[in-house]
This record gives sequence, structure tokens and C-alpha cells, in this order.
Amino acid sequence: MEESYVWSKIQDYYGETKYNASAKSIQNDRTILGKPFKRWYIAPAAMVFQAICGSVYAWSVFNLPIDNAIYGSDQKVAPITFYINIGCLGIAASLLGPWLERNGPRKAATIGGSLFCFGHWVAALGIYLKSIALVFFGYGVVSGLGLGLCYISPISALQKWFPERKGFGAGLSVCGFGIGGLICAKIPLPLINAIGLTLTFVVIGSCYWVILMICAFIFRFPPPERTKIRGPIYRNGTLFITRKQQKPGSVQDEKSMPPVIADSKTPPQNRIVFEPAIDLTLREALSTYEYLGMYMMFLANLVSGLVILSRLADMCINVFDKSADTASTVVAINGGFNFVGRLMFSSLSDVIGRKPSYLVMLGTQVIILAVLPLIFVTKNYWAFLLAIWTLTCAYGGGFGTIPAFIHDLFGMHNISGLHGILLTAWSIAGVGGGILFTLIYNHLIRNRGYSPGSPEVYNTNFYWLCACAATGFVVLLFVRSTVKDRLLPRVGGEVTRMRVFGRILRFEKTGTFRFKFKYLKPEEEEKEWTSFWANIKYHEETTVVTTTGSMGDVMGGTERGEYPSAAAAIHGGGLTAGTSIGGELTRADTPRIDNPRNDPLSRPDIPRGDIPRGEVRADLV
Repeated sequence: MEESYVWSKIQDYYGETKYNASAKSIQNDRTILGKPFKRWYIAPAAMVFQAICGSVYAWSVFNLPIDNAIYGSDQKVAPITFYINIGCLGIAASLLGPWLERNGPRKAATIGGSLFCFGHWVAALGIYLKSIALVFFGYGVVSGLGLGLCYISPISALQKWFPERKGFGAGLSVCGFGIGGLICAKIPLPLINAIGLTLTFVVIGSCYWVILMICAFIFRFPPPERTKIRGPIYRNGTLFITRKQQKPGSVQDEKSMPPVIADSKTPPQNRIVFEPAIDLTLREALSTYEYLGMYMMFLANLVSGLVILSRLADMCINVFDKSADTASTVVAINGGFNFVGRLMFSSLSDVIGRKPSYLVMLGTQVIILAVLPLIFVTKNYWAFLLAIWTLTCAYGGGFGTIPAFIHDLFGMHNISGLHGILLTAWSIAGVGGGILFTLIYNHLIRNRGYSPGSPEVYNTNFYWLCACAATGFVVLLFVRSTVKDRLLPRVGGEVTRMRVFGRILRFEKTGTFRFKFKYLKPEEEEKEWTSFWANIKYHEETTVVTTTGSMGDVMGGTERGEYPSAAAAIHGGGLTAGTSIGGELTRADTPRIDNPRNDPLSRPDIPRGDIPRGEVRADLV
């Protein structure tokens, strides 16, 4: 009984999330310092906020000073702090993402920023007492937990403020995190020389806190009218079709209508839109294999970047015989490429798509990791810099593009929760990848007789990092990134399919142990998609009802007396009716998907041609 209660609470927590702001709070958020709030105010605040948080990327500058302060020599223990920090970041983001969606980004940023800075002060105490455990706890655990909340707060807000430019909004919200290494990498060494290592952490933490609190004051979610979804919406196994009813005699611009299936005589308000929006609950999204594929792809994209970031200064000093000052400069410039990658690839994804952007990034990482061993053996310093900075650009691009990819695949209402859980891949990459790298590195030095400057101690690690990136590339090929790909029925004999350069490549079984590939032409794909809709019967009801509440918002963002709509539910390739009782839409006659495995649309192993067709039923509002 107790287990059932706990599990139900977990399901509720990771179910539907709704911003719990009061009417007064929402009204107050419409202004700032007595003036109307504009969405562009949040953009610079988010960049500055993330830049402070991105100072974690400059941690490698502290490795040698901390080891010397605590142990008197370079013991290679301080880098573990970075791995702990990233691990706690992912844990906090995954656990508190739904809480952020319900309580807003300002409260989350205030709490997270305070924890992040308090961790600096605890680390300063650890250095003063020569306790590495306190450093681990302060900067690793406390700052890491605060960083998890800090990271997702502006991302969630900007995604909601810029729904028409999701890639740009995502890149804008995380590019500051990448530039944090560039800004902050050159600050510690002069401060350490001037006031000492302990006071450096105290001063940095105090300055950071003031800046973070000012930025947090600006953060807010957009008012409800800006987040309503208008039009067809796909939820797990169900498609809700919403039509906007025109007033008699009104004229609507035909060019503004999306592609539809209907002859030219059909009134615009009765046409069925080809590409619906997506709006899954957190629990529904987590049950799809698209999310699992995205998780694996994201993990593969991160692991090499995180490992190399934590060791970049050491590589410059030990392998290429550069000074500590030169190494800190390389780390700072590397932060700049992290920044560029986040903004460049996220903006590019608005043009070429999220999936193609990730294929470019992962493919670039595979190539670079494959040639890095040769660069280390020849000790070609400039080739090393070019390769590392390009790798970091692709690494940063993964962070910049992932929020928009989440938005595309699962909708805007659970970005914090889905993004937070996805960031556990960041933790696994940082902790697991860092530990594995360190174990191999230490084994080669202690048991094989290599020195820290030997290329072999790094090259051995580059091999498994390259394999990880290649695995992510392959997994991404099978991620269905559009609603059309999820709904388009399979043809007879189809085993699997993927999109290559925007076109469907089918793998079909033609006989016993006989298979073939078929590359669909655009007109063939459109013909199949049109046939899918044409086979669905449409029946228009005349009953007038009103949808309100959260489901009413999902059904098209309607309010009483505004934007009358019609709703139909498509399930399993067929259609069933949605009913309205007591003013709220229910799905009493629509099969519930309590177990996602029973949902044909989320199971690639069920041939779509075998799914029975149904009937459209619309309740005109």
C-alpha cells in the first residue's frame, strides 16, 4: 500500500504541470519597475545569468592551485570536484524541473543562485582547513545542486517567450553558459596571486551572488494568453483536431492557412491541418522511445566535450609543454567556441531542422576524435587547438539545440521537467566519463610506466570516446522527429525507416532473408500521407459545448466566448470521439493509454497497416 502511494505521488509529480501563479502575481509580471515588461528584457538577463553559471567550465584553472594548497603537490584530485558538480547538476535539474514549471523561473533562479554561491564559500572553508572533502561538498554538491536549478530556469522561460523561434531562443538562453568559461577563466589566477586562493573563492562567490539576484528579478513566465496552443494537437497516441470557426461574412487570408486535405470548395474553417502541434505530458513523453533515443544521442554528444574540458589545461601543460598562463588562455578561448557553438547550431537548427543539426555535430565529433591520436603523437599544437575548439563548438551546439528539440517533439508545457531529466545524461557523461578517463589515465601512468606528458595516456581514451559519439550518431538516425513520421502508417513488409536528407529511407522485407532499401520521393510520401487522411471518415456534430480548464487550453487555448473550436481524437491510426461533460472535455469513450506499450503509435514493432481505421467525430464548440 505504501509503495502504491509513493508511486502515485511520483506519477502525479511527473504528470501534468501547470504554473501555479496567482492572478495578482501574473498581473505583476506584466510590468517591471512600473513599465510594461517586454520579452527582450529577459534575453540579456538570461545570458549574464548563464555566463556566471558557466564559470564551472573554468574549473580546470583551479586544479593545480587546490592540489598544491591541500597536498603540497599536484595529486590530480581536484578535477574530481568538477565531476561531482556536473553530477549534482543533473540530479537537481531532473528532480526539480516539474517544481520549476509549477513555481516559475524567478523563485528557482533565486534559490539556485544562492546555493551556487554558498557552495563557493564552503569550498573556501575547505581550502582554508586543507580538507578536500569540504571542497567536494561545497563546490561539488552544494554549488552543483544550485547550478541545476540555475541552468534550466532561463531556458524554460525563453522557450515560452520565443515559441516562433525556438532554436534561437534556446541558443540565446544557453550561449551565456558557454561564454562563462571565456569570461571567468582569466579571473582566478590574478586574484589568487593578489589575495590568495581562499579569499578568491569568497570574493568570487559574493560577486556572483549579487549579479545572479539582479538577473533572477527579471525572470518570469509569459502571461497565459501567450502560451495557449491553437490548432491541432498530438498527444501520446491521440490527435486532437481543432478548427477555428469564422464569423459569417468574414474573410480569412488563404495564404495564412497551412497545408490541408480538402478540395478547394471546402470552407477554410472545416479543413484538416496536415501537421499538428505536439503537447505531451511529462509522463507521456518519458514513455516514448523518441525520448530514449534523444537521451542516448545527447549523452554521446556530451561525454567527449566534458572529459576534454576538465583536462584541457593539463593537456596544454603536460603534452604540449605550455605554461599555466598559456593554458588558461586556451581554456578561455575554448569557452568562446562553446558560446559560438550554442548560438550557431541552435539558430542553424531553425533552418535545417534539429535532427540534421545533431547529425552534423555528432559526425564532426566522430571525425575529430578519430584523428586526435595522430595529432597527439606528432604533437602538432595548432592542429590540436583547431581540433579541440571545433569539438567544443559541436559540444556546445548540443546544449543550444536540445531545448528546441524537446519543444518540437513533446510540446512547450513540460520543457523544464523533460530538459531536467535529460540533463542527467550530462551528469552521467561528466561523472562516468570523467571517472573512466581518470582510471585509464592513472592505470597507464602507474602500471605501464607512462608519464603525464605521454600521448598514449590520452590516445587510449580517445578511442572509446569516438565509439560513444558514433553510437549516438546511429541512434539519432532512428529518432522520429515529426508528428508526420509518428502517424504515417507502415507499408506491408516495412521493418523500419529513417529520414536521410529530409526523405524517408525504408528498410523492407521482401521474402525469407531478403530485404531491400527504398528511398521515397517527396511526392510518394505526400501521396501516402494524403491517403492516410483520406481513409478517415469525417462526421460533423451540431452539439454546442464549451471547453474550459487545462484540457480546454490543450484543445486550442480557448476561453469562454473566444475562438470556438471542434475537437476530434485520433487513436491508433483511427479516430474516436471526445465528449464534453460539465463544461470540461473528457475522454471517457477514448481508450486510455495507462500502459504506453499498448499504444500502437509509440511501438515501432507493430505494422501500421494492421491498425484498424476509425471515424472522426467533431463536437463543435
